[in-house]
Amino acid sequence: MKFSVTVGAVGAGRDPRGLAELARAVEDCGWDALFLEDYLVYQGDASQPTYDPWICLAAVAVATSRIRIGTTVTPLPRRRPWKVAAEAVALDHLSGGRMVLGVGIGDPGDPFMEGKSPHLLAEMLDEGLALIDRLWSGERVSFHGKHYQLDGVQLTARPVQEPRIPVWVGGNMLVPAVRRRILRWDGSCAYKGSTDAPQQITPDDVRRLLEAGAREVKVSGGEPAAFAEAGATWWGRWIAPMGVEETLAIVRQGPPGALNR
Repeated sequence: MKFSVTVGAVGAGRDPRGLAELARAVEDCGWDALFLEDYLVYQGDASQPTYDPWICLAAVAVATSRIRIGTTVTPLPRRRPWKVAAEAVALDHLSGGRMVLGVGIGDPGDPFMEGKSPHLLAEMLDEGLALIDRLWSGERVSFHGKHYQLDGVQLTARPVQEPRIPVWVGGNMLVPAVRRRILRWDGSCAYKGSTDAPQQITPDDVRRLLEAGAREVKVSGGEPAAFAEAGATWWGRWIAPMGVEETLAIVRQGPPGALNR
């Protein structure tokens, strides 16, 4: 099992320069990935500055050489899929093939989601993913969906990774559509329960996902050793917005003790 750190690009020390420095510490302390939450206004709270996570990921990419980088998660319906496709390819090249694209429908409180229903956002997410996958092929793409249309468009820059940049699916794993999406793509970074009543994912949840055909399963919280035994491929530590030294103190502890390499 591998170990990741997830932070929001928000507050003092979490601008592009500060996150590059944090990423070097993450890599030096034995972690396997640094993932960024994708907000324009962090959790809808404008009391602290939020920095664009994609610009921050570019800084993280050039500051590191080993760890995986990516988003967990990008609310794809907030973006144009072709722009995300191109940005992800550029980050995959900049990082030497270390990019992971985590996706979801977005938070209900996101002020930039224009009040769209969860059902509509899910439709946009599925169409957007299908379109991104085709654009990453480097071939000409014609796409006529309910929400997106393209006629003979080609992005010739292709990802470093084959067959594509890994796509990890977020969202509530108790929702059948989220589980189906996990199995369609490359991994799960899903949570369990609604955002206002979260539940801890269990090792049995992991086993069920893997038995159903999930390829990668990332979990957060709980006992890492139990999740490793269940087959989870990633265990993540989320670090809330806090001061630079407080964040570094957590990172410098390294991955959980019994499994620390």
